[in-house]
Parts: sequence; structure tokens; C-alpha cells
Amino acid sequence: MRRGRRPPSPLPQRDGLDAARIRLPARGPWETVRDYLVVKLNRLAPERIDEMLRQGRFVTLDGPVAPDAKFLPNALVWFHRELPDEVPVPFEIEVVYSDNDIVVADKPHFLATTPRGGHVRQTALVRLRHALGITDLTPVHRLDRVTAGLVLFVTRRELRAPYQQLFQQRLVRKEYEAIAPYDPDLELPRTVRSRILKKRGVLQAREVPGAPNAETHVDLLDHTDELGRYRLRPTTGRTHQLRVHMTSLGVPILGDTFYPEVRETAPDDFTRPLQLLAKVLEFDDPLTGERRRFESRRKLAAWSDFPAWLSGRA
Repeated sequence: MRRGRRPPSPLPQRDGLDAARIRLPARGPWETVRDYLVVKLNRLAPERIDEMLRQGRFVTLDGPVAPDAKFLPNALVWFHRELPDEVPVPFEIEVVYSDNDIVVADKPHFLATTPRGGHVRQTALVRLRHALGITDLTPVHRLDRVTAGLVLFVTRRELRAPYQQLFQQRLVRKEYEAIAPYDPDLELPRTVRSRILKKRGVLQAREVPGAPNAETHVDLLDHTDELGRYRLRPTTGRTHQLRVHMTSLGVPILGDTFYPEVRETAPDDFTRPLQLLAKVLEFDDPLTGERRRFESRRKLAAWSDFPAWLSGRA
């Protein structure tokens, strides 16, 4: 049976964020909505949930949930999550292109694409919603927080599916640049294929035996005696794929705090960013059929001034 359209939230966005939505189970032992919320939102103290209920911060389509409201199977409840304290990311996000349907943003290092964990307001999505005044702005894909470069957004949620299918069907040509050690014995260009596994809760992805699920074309664009400037063209999109493949070649990307070993950094340490840039996005627009090509305006600091990058001044 096909589900109908999701009902709109009765709560407006706050700080560029949609309200969270909870669907109550079809059955259970709870006598009140409050009893279920205490179990569901177990990171909040029961006393805090009681306070939020008294303040009318849990809402259904019929209005605020009363503190003693009876449990209602399958009911929808919306609320705004508590926002964490965040260290401001001191770099600006730029808009490369925008029209009525899409926005292409050039994301700086250290700025997450979408809210997750301790990064909520300091994300590309929230910043752009504020800057552009587009409340329905939605990302089509995602870059790691430490990776800079191009991210595609749509201006209306119903447009996400046709553009996202381009990525799922590998119809988007993606090109990255990376700065890493130069190895004269490394034969390039080459195509790296391997099976990459990323377990939830584990920081590193790893290569394991089995049929390849990740593929990256690697070229050397230029080099000095010590550093190489590489072009990376992934045909798949596994988590940390480019970082894993460059490490497997013996030339880990400069500034990588996960590979080959995990190194802890402070939340306010914005020095020596990962030297990985999503440089090019190219695809046939699913709405117009027009060939689209976008290029990042950013440059990787370690290539232009390695001593300054190494000292944290770039």
C-alpha cells in the first residue's frame, strides 16, 4: 500500500532547522504520550521532558501536547531539538551558481554539509538557508566536514529525487584535487579498485577482501621534489573512499587526521586542513537536459605555500 504525502510540520523552522518528528508506535505499554517520550528521547532527563510539555514545545497537528495527554497510537509529534554549543567555523561558504531549482555552493574546509551530532548551526545547509532565505533548501549529496568544494542543493524538496538519482546512477562526473607526498616510483595514471567497509561508530573505513565496491582514477597533475598535486575521479562514492585509496597507494592526503592513523584534534583547531577539494561537478540536468559543469574557485593551500600550511598560517 502506498503511503500518502508526509503532513507538513505545524512548527516553523528555527535557526534554519526543521522541527524533529516522532511517530508514536501502533501499540505499546505507555499510558501517556509523556511516558513514550521519556523512553524515546532517553538522552533528555525526564524532568526536562516534563518542562518542555508544560511549555507546549511538543506539538501535534491539533496543537500542543498536554502533560497528561493519553497515548495515541501512530500519532505524529513535532518538537525542536536542543541545540549544542558550537565553535564557529571561521570560513565563508560561497555560492557558485543558483537559479529557481538548484544552488551550487563552494564549501570551505571544516564546515559540515548537514546537521549531525555536534554540528548543527555550523553547517552548509543552515548557513545557506539563512543567507538565501530558502527554507526548503535541501542537499542532494554530501561532502565530509573536512573536505572543501562543491555541493549541490535543490530549492524545493520535491526536486531532490531526480537530482539524487544522477548520483545513485553514477551519471555525475566528479573530479577532486588532492595534495599528497610525491613518490617517483608510483606509476600513474592508474585506477584503484578495492572493497571498502565502514562500520557505524568506527572512525576509519578499511579495505577488506572481496569484490570491489569502490573505484578511483588517480592522475598526477604536477609535482615538486616532495609534493604531488593529484586529480582524483571517483566512479563510486564509498565513505572516505579517496582518503583510503590514496593511503593504500602510499601517499596519504596531507592534513588527514584519520589515515593512515587517527589523530585527535581540538574542535577549535582549524589549522592544516585536509588537502582535498571537490573541484568539478558535471551532469546532464534531469529537468532541462542541459549539460551543467561547475568548478570550485578554491585552491589548496599546501600547494601554493606549503610552509605556511604546515605552520598553520594558511
